[in-house]
Amino acid sequence: MTIHRLPLLRYLPLLALLATACTAPRTFTSSGKVTPRGEFRVGGNTAFNVATSTLDQAGSTLKDAASAAARKDTVQYSAAVDRLQAAALAYVLDPVQPTADLYVRYGVTDRVDAGYKYAFGSHVFDAMYQFMGPTGTPESPGGQAGAMYGSIGLQFATQRAKLPNLPFLDNIADVLSFRANRNDLIVPLVFSKSFGPEEEIGALSFGVVYTHTFVRYGFDSNKVYQIGTNNLLAGLSQKQDFGSYGGFINAKIGYRYAYIIPAVSVFYQNYGTYQLLNNRSTTLKGVTIVPSIGLQFRIPGSRR
Repeated sequence: MTIHRLPLLRYLPLLALLATACTAPRTFTSSGKVTPRGEFRVGGNTAFNVATSTLDQAGSTLKDAASAAARKDTVQYSAAVDRLQAAALAYVLDPVQPTADLYVRYGVTDRVDAGYKYAFGSHVFDAMYQFMGPTGTPESPGGQAGAMYGSIGLQFATQRAKLPNLPFLDNIADVLSFRANRNDLIVPLVFSKSFGPEEEIGALSFGVVYTHTFVRYGFDSNKVYQIGTNNLLAGLSQKQDFGSYGGFINAKIGYRYAYIIPAVSVFYQNYGTYQLLNNRSTTLKGVTIVPSIGLQFRIPGSRR
Protein backbone atom coordinates (compact mmCIF):
# COMPACT_ATOMS: atom_id res chain seq x y z
CA MET A 1 0.00 0.00 0.00
CA THR A 2 1.07 3.64 -0.50
CA ILE A 3 1.31 5.95 2.51
CA HIS A 4 -0.87 9.06 2.18
CA ARG A 5 0.56 12.54 2.63
CA LEU A 6 -0.14 14.53 5.78
CA PRO A 7 -1.28 18.20 5.86
CA LEU A 8 1.44 20.87 6.13
CA LEU A 9 0.27 22.18 9.52
CA ARG A 10 1.18 18.84 11.09
CA TYR A 11 4.85 19.13 10.07
CA LEU A 12 5.82 21.97 12.37
CA PRO A 13 6.12 20.16 15.75
CA LEU A 14 8.78 17.81 14.37
CA LEU A 15 11.20 20.16 12.61
CA ALA A 16 13.40 20.59 15.66
CA LEU A 17 13.52 16.83 16.25
CA LEU A 18 14.93 16.24 12.77
CA ALA A 19 17.72 18.77 13.15
CA THR A 20 20.56 16.47 14.16
CA ALA A 21 20.39 13.79 11.46
CA CYS A 22 23.00 13.09 8.79
CA THR A 23 22.48 13.09 5.05
CA ALA A 24 24.40 12.78 1.81
CA PRO A 25 26.30 15.97 0.88
CA ARG A 26 24.12 18.37 -1.09
CA THR A 27 26.13 21.61 -0.94
CA PHE A 28 28.07 22.48 -4.09
CA THR A 29 30.54 25.32 -3.65
CA SER A 30 33.05 24.30 -6.35
CA SER A 31 33.79 26.48 -9.35
CA GLY A 32 34.65 25.30 -12.85
CA LYS A 33 38.33 25.94 -12.07
CA VAL A 34 39.99 23.10 -10.16
CA THR A 35 42.59 23.69 -7.44
CA PRO A 36 45.84 24.67 -9.20
CA ARG A 37 48.66 22.14 -9.12
CA GLY A 38 50.43 22.07 -5.76
CA GLU A 39 47.85 24.28 -4.00
CA PHE A 40 45.36 23.49 -1.25
CA ARG A 41 41.83 24.74 -0.68
CA VAL A 42 40.28 24.24 2.73
CA GLY A 43 36.90 25.35 4.00
CA GLY A 44 33.56 24.56 5.51
CA ASN A 45 29.86 25.09 4.88
CA THR A 46 26.67 25.24 6.86
CA ALA A 47 23.36 24.50 5.16
CA PHE A 48 19.73 23.52 5.74
CA ASN A 49 18.28 20.48 3.98
CA VAL A 50 14.56 20.93 3.22
CA ALA A 51 13.00 17.73 1.83
CA THR A 52 9.31 17.68 0.93
CA SER A 53 9.10 13.87 1.12
CA THR A 54 10.17 13.86 4.75
CA LEU A 55 7.78 16.69 5.57
CA ASP A 56 5.00 14.62 4.02
CA GLN A 57 5.70 11.74 6.40
CA ALA A 58 6.63 13.46 9.68
CA GLY A 59 3.51 14.96 11.22
CA SER A 60 2.28 15.48 14.79
CA THR A 61 -0.22 12.60 14.50
CA LEU A 62 2.69 10.29 13.71
CA LYS A 63 4.59 11.58 16.74
CA ASP A 64 1.62 10.64 18.93
CA ALA A 65 1.38 7.19 17.30
CA ALA A 66 5.09 6.54 17.91
CA SER A 67 4.79 7.59 21.56
CA ALA A 68 1.74 5.38 22.13
CA ALA A 69 3.38 2.34 20.49
CA ALA A 70 6.59 2.75 22.52
CA ARG A 71 4.62 2.61 25.80
CA LYS A 72 3.08 -0.78 24.96
CA ASP A 73 4.60 -4.21 25.50
CA THR A 74 2.85 -5.50 22.37
CA VAL A 75 1.66 -3.64 19.29
CA GLN A 76 -0.97 -4.86 16.83
CA TYR A 77 0.01 -4.15 13.24
CA SER A 78 -1.97 -1.24 11.76
CA ALA A 79 -1.74 1.66 9.33
CA ALA A 80 0.04 3.62 12.08
CA VAL A 81 2.92 1.10 11.99
CA ASP A 82 3.10 1.61 8.22
CA ARG A 83 3.49 5.34 8.81
CA LEU A 84 6.22 4.81 11.40
CA GLN A 85 8.24 2.77 8.90
CA ALA A 86 7.69 5.30 6.12
CA ALA A 87 8.84 8.13 8.39
CA ALA A 88 12.02 6.25 9.33
CA LEU A 89 12.82 5.62 5.67
CA ALA A 90 12.11 9.22 4.66
CA TYR A 91 14.38 10.43 7.44
CA VAL A 92 17.28 8.27 6.22
CA LEU A 93 16.74 9.09 2.55
CA ASP A 94 16.42 12.87 2.96
CA PRO A 95 15.94 14.43 6.40
CA VAL A 96 14.84 17.98 7.21
CA GLN A 97 17.84 19.32 9.09
CA PRO A 98 20.72 21.75 9.35
CA THR A 99 23.97 20.29 7.99
CA ALA A 100 27.65 21.18 8.15
CA ASP A 101 30.82 19.99 6.44
CA LEU A 102 34.58 20.52 6.41
CA TYR A 103 36.76 19.81 3.39
CA VAL A 104 40.26 19.93 1.93
CA ARG A 105 41.27 19.84 -1.75
CA TYR A 106 44.66 19.50 -3.43
CA GLY A 107 45.78 20.25 -6.98
CA VAL A 108 47.20 16.98 -8.30
CA THR A 109 47.97 18.24 -11.83
CA ASP A 110 47.18 21.39 -13.78
CA ARG A 111 43.68 20.09 -14.60
CA VAL A 112 42.90 17.55 -11.86
CA ASP A 113 42.30 18.01 -8.15
CA ALA A 114 41.13 15.63 -5.45
CA GLY A 115 39.50 16.14 -2.09
CA TYR A 116 37.98 14.77 1.09
CA LYS A 117 34.91 16.12 2.88
CA TYR A 118 33.58 15.19 6.29
CA ALA A 119 29.88 16.00 6.41
CA PHE A 120 29.34 15.06 10.10
CA GLY A 121 28.19 11.50 9.49
CA SER A 122 29.13 11.15 5.83
CA HIS A 123 32.62 10.66 4.37
CA VAL A 124 33.06 12.00 0.84
CA PHE A 125 35.96 11.30 -1.54
CA ASP A 126 36.11 12.97 -4.94
CA ALA A 127 38.13 14.21 -7.91
CA MET A 128 37.45 16.91 -10.52
CA TYR A 129 38.76 17.28 -14.08
CA GLN A 130 38.90 20.74 -15.67
CA PHE A 131 38.16 20.51 -19.39
CA MET A 132 37.76 24.22 -20.13
CA GLY A 133 39.59 27.42 -19.17
CA PRO A 134 43.15 28.46 -18.19
CA THR A 135 45.14 26.79 -15.40
CA GLY A 136 47.10 29.69 -13.88
CA THR A 137 46.97 31.34 -10.46
CA PRO A 138 46.32 34.94 -9.34
CA GLU A 139 50.08 35.34 -8.95
CA SER A 140 50.77 33.85 -12.39
CA PRO A 141 47.65 34.28 -14.55
CA GLY A 142 47.10 32.05 -17.53
CA GLY A 143 43.97 33.85 -18.72
CA GLN A 144 42.14 37.16 -18.72
CA ALA A 145 39.59 38.51 -16.26
CA GLY A 146 36.14 37.11 -16.97
CA ALA A 147 37.41 33.79 -18.36
CA MET A 148 35.01 30.82 -18.43
CA TYR A 149 35.87 27.51 -16.79
CA GLY A 150 34.30 24.06 -16.89
CA SER A 151 34.91 20.84 -14.98
CA ILE A 152 33.30 17.48 -14.26
CA GLY A 153 33.74 15.34 -11.18
CA LEU A 154 32.99 12.06 -9.48
CA GLN A 155 32.22 11.82 -5.75
CA PHE A 156 31.68 8.80 -3.51
CA ALA A 157 29.91 9.31 -0.18
CA THR A 158 29.29 6.67 2.47
CA GLN A 159 27.56 6.70 5.83
CA ARG A 160 25.87 4.47 8.37
CA ALA A 161 22.47 6.02 8.97
CA LYS A 162 21.17 6.04 12.53
CA LEU A 163 18.14 7.61 14.15
CA PRO A 164 19.41 10.03 16.85
CA ASN A 165 18.43 9.96 20.51
CA LEU A 166 15.41 12.23 20.23
CA PRO A 167 11.94 11.37 21.62
CA PHE A 168 10.00 10.84 18.39
CA LEU A 169 12.80 9.01 16.59
CA ASP A 170 13.75 7.05 19.73
CA ASN A 171 10.21 5.70 19.84
CA ILE A 172 10.40 4.52 16.22
CA ALA A 173 13.74 2.83 16.91
CA ASP A 174 12.30 1.11 19.99
CA VAL A 175 9.23 -0.21 18.19
CA LEU A 176 10.81 -1.17 14.85
CA SER A 177 14.56 -1.69 15.55
CA PHE A 178 15.25 0.24 12.36
CA ARG A 179 18.73 0.20 10.78
CA ALA A 180 20.14 1.50 7.50
CA ASN A 181 23.26 2.51 5.63
CA ARG A 182 23.72 4.29 2.32
CA ASN A 183 26.31 5.00 -0.36
CA ASP A 184 26.06 7.76 -2.97
CA LEU A 185 27.77 8.29 -6.32
CA ILE A 186 27.61 11.95 -7.36
CA VAL A 187 28.54 13.44 -10.75
CA PRO A 188 28.63 17.27 -10.82
CA LEU A 189 29.14 19.27 -14.03
CA VAL A 190 30.27 22.82 -13.17
CA PHE A 191 30.77 26.02 -15.18
CA SER A 192 31.99 29.35 -13.82
CA LYS A 193 32.83 32.89 -14.88
CA SER A 194 35.87 34.41 -13.18
CA PHE A 195 35.80 37.69 -11.28
CA GLY A 196 39.25 39.05 -12.04
CA PRO A 197 42.06 36.92 -13.51
CA GLU A 198 42.07 33.29 -12.33
CA GLU A 199 39.19 33.91 -9.86
CA GLU A 200 41.34 36.38 -7.92
CA ILE A 201 38.26 38.07 -6.46
CA GLY A 202 35.91 35.14 -6.95
CA ALA A 203 33.55 33.62 -9.49
CA LEU A 204 29.91 32.96 -10.35
CA SER A 205 29.38 29.20 -10.76
CA PHE A 206 26.45 27.04 -11.83
CA GLY A 207 25.90 23.46 -12.88
CA VAL A 208 23.90 20.25 -12.85
CA VAL A 209 24.26 17.13 -10.69
CA TYR A 210 23.31 13.48 -11.03
CA THR A 211 23.30 11.32 -7.89
CA HIS A 212 22.73 7.58 -7.59
CA THR A 213 22.03 6.30 -4.08
CA PHE A 214 22.29 2.73 -2.79
CA VAL A 215 20.41 1.97 0.44
CA ARG A 216 20.32 -1.11 2.67
CA TYR A 217 17.71 -1.06 5.44
CA GLY A 218 15.86 -3.35 7.77
CA PHE A 219 13.20 -3.67 10.50
CA ASP A 220 13.37 -6.20 13.36
CA SER A 221 10.62 -5.76 15.90
CA ASN A 222 10.12 -7.85 19.00
CA LYS A 223 6.76 -6.31 19.88
CA VAL A 224 4.70 -5.97 16.66
CA TYR A 225 2.16 -8.76 16.06
CA GLN A 226 -0.25 -9.61 13.30
CA ILE A 227 -3.73 -8.28 14.04
CA GLY A 228 -5.76 -10.59 16.30
CA THR A 229 -3.01 -13.22 16.64
CA ASN A 230 -0.04 -14.12 18.80
CA ASN A 231 2.21 -14.27 15.73
CA LEU A 232 5.18 -11.96 15.93
CA LEU A 233 5.89 -10.32 12.57
CA ALA A 234 9.06 -11.47 10.84
CA GLY A 235 11.71 -8.82 10.28
CA LEU A 236 13.00 -7.83 6.88
CA SER A 237 16.21 -6.66 5.24
CA GLN A 238 16.09 -4.95 1.86
CA LYS A 239 18.25 -3.17 -0.72
CA GLN A 240 17.09 -0.28 -2.88
CA ASP A 241 18.68 2.25 -5.21
CA PHE A 242 17.47 5.40 -6.96
CA GLY A 243 18.70 8.31 -9.03
CA SER A 244 18.17 12.02 -8.48
CA TYR A 245 18.75 15.10 -10.59
CA GLY A 246 19.52 18.64 -9.54
CA GLY A 247 21.09 21.97 -10.25
CA PHE A 248 23.00 24.56 -8.24
CA ILE A 249 24.38 28.07 -8.32
CA ASN A 250 26.98 29.70 -6.08
CA ALA A 251 28.96 32.93 -5.81
CA LYS A 252 32.58 32.99 -4.63
CA ILE A 253 33.41 36.43 -3.22
CA GLY A 254 36.72 37.51 -1.67
CA TYR A 255 40.33 38.21 -2.56
CA ARG A 256 43.15 35.75 -3.32
CA TYR A 257 43.30 33.87 -0.02
CA ALA A 258 39.82 33.94 1.56
CA TYR A 259 36.31 33.77 0.12
CA ILE A 260 32.69 33.67 1.24
CA ILE A 261 30.51 31.29 -0.82
CA PRO A 262 26.69 31.51 -0.66
CA ALA A 263 25.01 28.72 -2.65
CA VAL A 264 21.70 26.97 -3.28
CA SER A 265 20.98 23.50 -4.69
CA VAL A 266 17.65 22.01 -5.82
CA PHE A 267 17.00 18.29 -6.41
CA TYR A 268 14.11 16.16 -7.65
CA GLN A 269 14.08 12.58 -6.39
CA ASN A 270 11.85 9.60 -7.05
CA TYR A 271 13.08 7.37 -4.23
CA GLY A 272 11.02 4.41 -5.44
CA THR A 273 8.90 1.81 -3.65
CA TYR A 274 10.10 0.30 -0.37
CA GLN A 275 9.08 -2.98 1.20
CA LEU A 276 7.66 -2.75 4.75
CA LEU A 277 6.72 -5.31 7.37
CA ASN A 278 3.66 -7.51 6.81
CA ASN A 279 4.06 -7.41 2.99
CA ARG A 280 3.22 -3.71 2.85
CA SER A 281 5.07 -1.06 0.87
CA THR A 282 5.39 2.69 0.54
CA THR A 283 6.37 4.96 -2.36
CA LEU A 284 8.37 8.11 -1.73
CA LYS A 285 9.33 11.06 -3.96
CA GLY A 286 9.85 14.78 -3.58
CA VAL A 287 11.91 17.93 -4.05
CA THR A 288 14.86 18.97 -1.87
CA ILE A 289 16.15 22.53 -1.50
CA VAL A 290 19.53 23.19 0.14
CA PRO A 291 20.62 26.80 0.78
CA SER A 292 24.13 27.15 2.24
CA ILE A 293 26.87 29.59 3.20
CA GLY A 294 30.55 28.75 3.45
CA LEU A 295 34.11 29.96 3.89
CA GLN A 296 37.03 28.88 1.69
CA PHE A 297 40.76 29.52 2.15
CA ARG A 298 43.40 29.20 -0.56
CA ILE A 299 46.86 27.99 0.40
CA PRO A 300 49.26 28.68 -2.49
CA GLY A 301 51.98 26.20 -3.34
CA SER A 302 55.17 26.32 -5.38
CA ARG A 303 54.76 26.00 -9.15
CA ARG A 304 57.42 25.30 -11.72
